[in-house]
Amino acid sequence: MGVTYCVRVASAHRTPQKVLSLAHDAEENGAAVFIAIAGKAAALPGLIAASTKLPVIGIPVASPELGGLDALVSMTQTPKGIPVATMGLGKAGAQNGALLAARIVALSQSAVGKRLTELVRDMAEEVNTGEAKIVQELT
Repeated sequence: MGVTYCVRVASAHRTPQKVLSLAHDAEENGAAVFIAIAGKAAALPGLIAASTKLPVIGIPVASPELGGLDALVSMTQTPKGIPVATMGLGKAGAQNGALLAARIVALSQSAVGKRLTELVRDMAEEVNTGEAKIVQELT
């Protein structure tokens, strides 16, 4: 999509001051949206959302103990006023999180919006091509 991004590793429980610093400085540093990947108690997206006005997208990660249900529930249960857009588990959830972030960025960057339009067109074409193959095989 051509979206500029920055990767940081921090923990809401083990490095909370680092998380708070990243959240507070993000907008000044040009960030438009956060993608927070977390497992188990998954407090990271909520802590970020409580510390910035920027949109926060939570990506729950599967844990061996509960398969990610713990992270998914944690992210969807942030208190009123602390919004976190929570994606599904697995690769599709992570991809959807990235696409949602791109849609947010596209609100202010038309080039990203054009690439998203192309992606949607390409996905539709894949479905139509698949349909044609199936119809041909079955008739």
